[in-house]
Amino acid sequence: MDNKSSRRSFLKNSLAAAAGTIVLPHIIPSSAMGMNGVVPPSDRIVMGSIGVGSQGTGNMKNFLRFKQVQYVAVCDVDKKHLETASGIVNQFYKNTDCRSHKDYRDFLEKEKLDAVCISVPDHWHSIAYIASANKKLDIWGEKPLARSIGEGQQIVKAVQKNKIIWQTGSWQRSEANFHKGAELVFNGRIGKVDRVEVGLPNAQKLIGMPSIKPVPAELDWDFWLGSAPKVEYRGVCHWNWRWILDYSGGQLTDWAGHHIDIAHWGLGLDRTGPIEVSGEGIYPAATELYNVPTEFDFNCKYKSGLIIRVANESRLPKGMGVTWYGEDGWIRVDRGHISASKPELLSVELGDNKKPLYKSENHFANFLECIKSRKETITPVDVAHRSISVGLLGEIAMTTKQKIQWDPVKEQIINNAEASKLLMRSFRSPWKIPNI
Repeated sequence: MDNKSSRRSFLKNSLAAAAGTIVLPHIIPSSAMGMNGVVPPSDRIVMGSIGVGSQGTGNMKNFLRFKQVQYVAVCDVDKKHLETASGIVNQFYKNTDCRSHKDYRDFLEKEKLDAVCISVPDHWHSIAYIASANKKLDIWGEKPLARSIGEGQQIVKAVQKNKIIWQTGSWQRSEANFHKGAELVFNGRIGKVDRVEVGLPNAQKLIGMPSIKPVPAELDWDFWLGSAPKVEYRGVCHWNWRWILDYSGGQLTDWAGHHIDIAHWGLGLDRTGPIEVSGEGIYPAATELYNVPTEFDFNCKYKSGLIIRVANESRLPKGMGVTWYGEDGWIRVDRGHISASKPELLSVELGDNKKPLYKSENHFANFLECIKSRKETITPVDVAHRSISVGLLGEIAMTTKQKIQWDPVKEQIINNAEASKLLMRSFRSPWKIPNI
């Protein structure tokens, strides 16, 4: 079964929507699905995963909840991750058919897939995303889109050139409170917005410099490092890579793809960016392994004069979340919450003349529906790129301690050669971004 015939046959079928919580459902044998005529093999979306740590396994469990999806393979540089993930798939289907790969290149070459879910550390995003796009696979890719703006530009190019469906794991767009808040602001409920506060989590606690440790037998450490600098293993790898600049930008880049994304959504700024970014960051001493900023606070000025302030939560009066301030009041959203300066801002319906925002009630279902329809998802690749670009520009401003002038059309830093070098990070040989 090739990808195109699979997608054509899938057009005949509707999706069974499911809730978005990461809970493994009742186990349904694969044979039963075919025998009952619910989803015959020719009508399934064949999927696999690259990266099956905590996030990747959670994503995989969500996709297994849809009977249109058939999971066939997993890929990870950690043997324990592979054993756990393949065991979950095999238990679900009551067989031993799930194939395991350590090398994503073998995975992409040998597996005949329709779509892939990719949940790897940020410094691996551009390589894994572009390699998969070049195989014409539809992609669920985790946020932030890339570790650098230059890499993000290349990912956008690859996705668009290969005409694949892309869904970013920025699932807040599929939550009712975020949608309602953004739609109210987008429709002028609080009048013209002149400033926005985006509160992201405070920093992870520092741990000093742990001693060098033996690499666990199940982990290919050099492969895990990939394009990042070669360093000794100090017991920090899965999950806590987020606090090391070679792999991530800490809470800033980990959350910018969520809350800056929502801020842009409500303002109609999905496909543009600021013209000026300035601010400050506080970084740990060189004796610390975790070297992402412990505090950050920067302002982003847009062409209209709007200011979006991005900071760790303890620096903002309303803490975590997105707060839009307009001439008629404010609206704030955070996970599980929506509030406003006046209750009536939330209680009165917008009416028949409202400009609706894209509506999705389940982020995973939205991706599968768009594989079927070939329509754009709620968080397409270029939107994800613009969301994280704001965070990455803030990082450049803090690193250089300079005000950054940005051309949001050409996506270039203006008249600053030093800062422009930071638009693309260096890659350790022999790793490089795949040709597009």
